[in-house]
Amino acid sequence: MNSKEKIIALRDELREHNYNYYVLDQPIISDYEFDIKLKELQKLEAAHPEFYDASSPTLRVGGQVTKNFETIVHEHRMYSLDNSYSKEDLEDWEKRIQRILGNVQVEFTCELKYDGASISLTYEEGKLVKAVTRGDGFQGDDVTTNIKTIKSVPLQLKGDYPPKFDIRGEIILTLEGFAKMNQERIANGEEPYMNPRNTASGSLKLQDSALVAQRPLECLLYSIEGRGLSLNSQFEVLEKARSWGFKVPTVAQVCKTTSEVMQFVEYWDVHRHDLPYETDGVVVKVNNLRHQEELGYTAKAPRWAMAYKFKAEQVATVLHEITYQVGRTGAITPVANLEPILLAGTTVKRASLHNADQIAKLDIREGDTVFVEKGGEIIPKIIAVDFAKRPGDSVLTKYISHCPECGTPLIRKEGEAQHFCPNYTGCPPQITGRIQHFISRKAMDIEGLGGETVELLYKEGLIQNYADLYILTKEQIMPLERMAEKSAENLVNGVEASKAIPFERVLFALGIRYVGETVAKKLAKAYKNIDALMAASAEELVAVDEIGDRIAESVVQFFGEPSNVELVSRLKTYGLQFSLSEEQLESQTDLLKGQTFVVSGVFEAISRNDLKKLIEDNGGKVSSSISSKTSFLVAGANMGPSKKTKAENLGVPIISEQEFLEKVEK
Repeated sequence: MNSKEKIIALRDELREHNYNYYVLDQPIISDYEFDIKLKELQKLEAAHPEFYDASSPTLRVGGQVTKNFETIVHEHRMYSLDNSYSKEDLEDWEKRIQRILGNVQVEFTCELKYDGASISLTYEEGKLVKAVTRGDGFQGDDVTTNIKTIKSVPLQLKGDYPPKFDIRGEIILTLEGFAKMNQERIANGEEPYMNPRNTASGSLKLQDSALVAQRPLECLLYSIEGRGLSLNSQFEVLEKARSWGFKVPTVAQVCKTTSEVMQFVEYWDVHRHDLPYETDGVVVKVNNLRHQEELGYTAKAPRWAMAYKFKAEQVATVLHEITYQVGRTGAITPVANLEPILLAGTTVKRASLHNADQIAKLDIREGDTVFVEKGGEIIPKIIAVDFAKRPGDSVLTKYISHCPECGTPLIRKEGEAQHFCPNYTGCPPQITGRIQHFISRKAMDIEGLGGETVELLYKEGLIQNYADLYILTKEQIMPLERMAEKSAENLVNGVEASKAIPFERVLFALGIRYVGETVAKKLAKAYKNIDALMAASAEELVAVDEIGDRIAESVVQFFGEPSNVELVSRLKTYGLQFSLSEEQLESQTDLLKGQTFVVSGVFEAISRNDLKKLIEDNGGKVSSSISSKTSFLVAGANMGPSKKTKAENLGVPIISEQEFLEKVEK
């Protein structure tokens, strides 16, 4: 056997041992024997660099240093999940599903929700080529070098894998591995880590991959994204991924009813404590992938999945003081300042009290002993008061009547939960909050400018709004605290560079209430430029897909404010992008303007998402349900019979994929 053949044989053998040990938990050789073979392969590879392979088992030891983690846009967006806490929540969700799919039998796949750091792995021709953190769902950090050190992540797949796909999962630390890490830290006189989840997440951003390799991280996989995968159900996805070499938990179960789902939930709510990992709930997914396609997504989450959260951990502590924060929209948020307490692995000092109604409902007072919970929410919340421990001199909480920052009398509109400070142009936290939103990563992403610098620039009188950023000079910035010449240069250059940010992100950056990233994209696509949007009435805005009354009224109100119109006018003169690019405009027409389409079934020539994009790019509207206002039902294979029946009853024309494509190609 020559050197090349030896190297290939050793790689194959070590991959198999790696799979047996880290994925199946069934080793057939000792650690010592494995190390001997690994060292032999390392020597051979060092002697023959011409046979380098990026998926070699020797690369798992780490050693590469990453100074800056490159930001990568996800080819397939990573959505978050809606939460449920009761059987009633699940039943309501099932009813929403049935309204869209029609009267069809829906099965569910139940999987445990592991508490780790989300990751997306890209494989091409069976080799790991990229690993990207979830980030904001649209883009994340490239942590491929660190992920390659995790033994349960296959570098080379086996079996009948597709040519290219993304697989999603959680990077976790086992409870045993986490405990051992902390024992070593304490023995070395270091502070122990607080919880496995944060430690796993922090591990992915370590600059030295050799340090990552020393941590007992694992990767548990649960979903696949890609084209032409020829898979029919979520349960099949899990089985296939397991056969290709991924570590996929075997506890998943197919349930035919929400009652069966609840049995799964109730069982694991008790037995989760026997697991080697932390888990905080159950993810319930519609099993049929065709049904998933039909259901689609809201702006934030898939309609076909729901996270059922286990009962959250609760602790009791003392509420010392209630303070009030002012947000960029003027909304007042009461905050409970607590005696620090350890909860779910983190030290909690503050909890949101939401609004005046919540304080009154629970009768929360300063000096109370309160029960704090950290369940589905990131921010802890107070759920009850221990009245037996209430002090004798307790005083009823009187909600503030004036803004704590500017002294303006607060208002509370009918139907609104929160009080607001109406001093839009003169309240400091509102002013700096809007500027901080404007410069944020998802908006203008201005390099060299952070929240603290915004506060400093405002305090020194250099800016009163986000348009003022574009007239700042290096000479004005340099005398400020912590501002050297280079910092001032970076800030001015970052502001200048932001002029190239596309229209939809500029629109999001303006800070119109209820206009998030997705809504900004919808409005930009529908109106194409800021002038058309500013002239739109509430009735016209509601006609745009996914724009409701609340958003429409907020947009009209924003542009009805003369100070906002002036800001937009100034930003225009400074060269910001207030219309779609030529390239974006070229891809759009008004061919389908005023027409509403429902898309159902499986398509051959074009994917469902691309078909929907074609409708929107040509001025049409996509709806998930058929009504008398539906112009056409575009029918693919395996379309639900209820949709066909409803379309026929309402006289809605049913057209094929080919007929639709001919319509837009005219």
